[in-house]
Amino acid sequence: MKSFICVTCATQFAPTARPPESCPICEDPRQYVGQEGQSWTSLAELRAKHQNRIDPERGAVAIESEPKFAIGQRALLIEAPAGNILWDCVALIDDDTITAIKKLGGISAISISHPHYYTTVVEWSHAFDGVPVYLHAADREWVMRPDAVIKFWEGDTHVLQPGFTLIRCGGHFEGGTVLHQEPIADQPGALYTGDVIQVCADRRWVSFMRSYPNMIPLGASAVRGIVEAVEPFSFDTLHGAFADDVVLNAKEVVRQSAARYLDAIAAA
Repeated sequence: MKSFICVTCATQFAPTARPPESCPICEDPRQYVGQEGQSWTSLAELRAKHQNRIDPERGAVAIESEPKFAIGQRALLIEAPAGNILWDCVALIDDDTITAIKKLGGISAISISHPHYYTTVVEWSHAFDGVPVYLHAADREWVMRPDAVIKFWEGDTHVLQPGFTLIRCGGHFEGGTVLHQEPIADQPGALYTGDVIQVCADRRWVSFMRSYPNMIPLGASAVRGIVEAVEPFSFDTLHGAFADDVVLNAKEVVRQSAARYLDAIAAA
């Protein structure tokens, strides 16, 4: 039995004797099946062809696979007083990565912004003594490898530990989640968003989409809902989904970007 991994989105499925017939996450309009059709790999094959680079990133540590695999997002290890938090995930986990993270203090909890980044999260949890994985219950149907380590939370917010709060924004997915870090000492508040709030090429702006690869925009009410969800929280820095996706003066950037977006779709 093998836990097959979708080559296009990197989602790992529950162990089976044969590959699944399809990947529901890629068949959904927000993602896509590769032009050559559905294909699969395994963690063993990934370990033979890829490695993880681990670099500091303004108050966190970025974990990114090389060469790029699937969507290509990076995970972030966030130092926290009650134990480090892994935000979002990459498919590759190997001995070198585990050793490096343990030297940084390990992981006490994992949370993921939305189903496109679930990847091999169960493997990650098991590698660190079965730490809990917090996913929003609204996205339960997209979990392709169920496991006891997964803890579904409900409602609009969930406190992971003092100073760190999960916020349900919706938008990209019904349970689309961001992580807020309260200001600590001389460090301003931060928001970790995956692509629920997407950092633009021009770092003075962010944007909002239902599907990025298929260029499906979000409606006005969904964009307003995202902005309203984060408005009560103080943050100056925003970390997006990909390498170097860091925005400063972030709260004002989110406000201005939402206003620009809403003006654009109103004029269409």
